[in-house]
Amino acid sequence: MLAALADSDIRFLIGGAFAFCRHAGIDLPTKDLDLMIEQHTWPALARALRDRGIYATLKFPHWLGKALSPAGQVDIIFNSGAGVSPVNATWFAHSVRATVLGHRVRLCGVEELIWSKGFVMERERFDGSDVLHLLRETGPSLDWPRLLMRFGDYWRVLFSHIILFGFVYPDKRQNVPTWVMEELTRRLSVSRPNLQSDVCYGTLLSREQYLDDVERQGWRDSRLEPPGRMTEDDVTVWTQAIPEERRSPGSG
Repeated sequence: MLAALADSDIRFLIGGAFAFCRHAGIDLPTKDLDLMIEQHTWPALARALRDRGIYATLKFPHWLGKALSPAGQVDIIFNSGAGVSPVNATWFAHSVRATVLGHRVRLCGVEELIWSKGFVMERERFDGSDVLHLLRETGPSLDWPRLLMRFGDYWRVLFSHIILFGFVYPDKRQNVPTWVMEELTRRLSVSRPNLQSDVCYGTLLSREQYLDDVERQGWRDSRLEPPGRMTEDDVTVWTQAIPEERRSPGSG
């Protein structure tokens, strides 16, 4: 697949285990490759792969396509499952060069990796340890203003990871600049919320664990437009993909 894309003008980045290994120094076993593109690139990418005999399908139209073969798979990602981290030109501007599977490519920048992983808090998958490892290895060199900008109104998600980081790695607390801690603590002291109070934002962290809130208790789903980026159809398709035994609201 990388060879096919090398012959095209399509912009892409490598994320997932390959980018994590580069930034955190931890080589995770992986069965696939995460390819990051801007959403508008999908039609051209699918055509380029088809011309090389590789079939790609749009698995979830709001964020994910897949290219499959008996030997493995490539995830083609242009957002997060909750629609909160869209791939855009800034990802490319802050990417880093690397060699992956013999090809010269660009990897996701560490700030984008932390931003996208920071929201993965499913019952069966929690990427918090990845975030903490990235903070441990790259904290002093991070572009902290850009990282804060990435999280935007959802800065509490970043702050929660930073607090856990100080617990897990007490000798590395200095990796987080004092001004970052002071700024986030200051924001906590502001009494007026900057998010809508009748919305459940838990659905940005897990598609499964807050279904009871939005389906039975009457909370509005933060993924839906506005303030989110997903449509009702997007949410329905994403929810239906949850294994049946875990989908019932309130199930243990």
